[in-house]
Amino acid sequence: MISSSARRFLSRRTWRVREIAVPLVRPLTEALVTGVSDPARPRSRRLAPRMPGVLGLLPFRRVDLVLLGDLLLAFLLFNLALSDLQDRVVATRSPLDPQGIVFAALAFSLPLALRDRWPLAAWRSAFLLIPLGTVVSRQLLIGIPYTTSTTFMYTLVVYAVAVRCERHITIGVWIASVLGSWMIHPDSVTVITGMVTVTVLFGHNVRARRLAAGLLAREERRSERALAAQAALEERARIARELHDVVAHHMSVIAIQAEAVPMQAAGDARRLEDGLREIRALSLSAMTEMRRVLGVLREGDEHADTAPQPGLGRLEELVDTARSAGLDVTLKLAGNLIELPTAVSLSAYRIAQESLSNAMRHAPGSAVSLRIARYRSELHIHVTNNTGYRSPRQRGAKGHMGHGLIGMRERVSMLGGKLWAGPTGTGFAVTAILPITEDV
Repeated sequence: MISSSARRFLSRRTWRVREIAVPLVRPLTEALVTGVSDPARPRSRRLAPRMPGVLGLLPFRRVDLVLLGDLLLAFLLFNLALSDLQDRVVATRSPLDPQGIVFAALAFSLPLALRDRWPLAAWRSAFLLIPLGTVVSRQLLIGIPYTTSTTFMYTLVVYAVAVRCERHITIGVWIASVLGSWMIHPDSVTVITGMVTVTVLFGHNVRARRLAAGLLAREERRSERALAAQAALEERARIARELHDVVAHHMSVIAIQAEAVPMQAAGDARRLEDGLREIRALSLSAMTEMRRVLGVLREGDEHADTAPQPGLGRLEELVDTARSAGLDVTLKLAGNLIELPTAVSLSAYRIAQESLSNAMRHAPGSAVSLRIARYRSELHIHVTNNTGYRSPRQRGAKGHMGHGLIGMRERVSMLGGKLWAGPTGTGFAVTAILPITEDV
């Protein structure tokens, strides 16, 4: 019978052995049996050129120069190993048959042909064939039982595994290589261990750099997609502002005109017809601007409307429209307003348009003062209006400008300017300062 203390001792020893064995068994299992390597990297055009001329009719249209180089190098190593072994047969006068020499030469060179497509298969083949070739030609290999072909081939397949496989598989390859060299020739373990260690570390460093470069490329693509999405959102916001400006202004004018024309006509058919014609013109103008704004949403640039954006050059037309809607607009301009950047001119026009639209909705019939002046590198816009003939209920909403004020703030902020808007006395005032910078 085993005492309880002995059982505890054996249990602790078993647990310690398991702790040491498990981290070693898994890498070896992955390296020898279950592990898989990463797919080969896509070839550049210089490493995979097209077949020229008549050769292009072959089943493969490109030449893989890396694979071709591996096959050529394997053939050269085979000839080198074969020549070396034949020379040793002559020198030692050994009775080794030619088939054994050919087998040994193949064992010391053939795995290299698999290195690019199947690096783990190449290493596993080398791990099995090198001991067999060494056993066959042992009597020819005096001292260290490794030929130049063997060393060169094995170094290349280990490097391929370190570059194309995960770290634990590479560790398993290193462990198996050290154990295999100890079983084949214990005196050369130190040399083989150093060679394999340097190869593994170099290959793992190359793999780490490639993975980091791939991760950086993916992050750059992700960043580009995020910037594209942000640009799309900004474009949608711009389109929404444009639509709001167009619809709010023209619909306000049309609604006021539709209410005022019958009153002004007072039964006069001619005046009523003129009023309706003006309403129709305003409607067509609104539809035209809406088509222009929505043109950016159409598929293909060839379908987009290329009509110019409105600017301060159309300010007189805007003021005339507001006056026809019943506003008493006073316009004052100062400075050179012709040579303005497109973005500044468009934003100034939209701010004036939105201010007049709000005056039409919340203070119909009011007196509006619109002053636009250029002071060196700044454009000042100042719009004020009084109460007009609003009802008491309408007066309670005099400070409400809804999305129009938000749109104005976004336009001014986009240009790096300043905006003030709010009640002043019995009316409302909007002041904007836009920096004048050249278009980029």
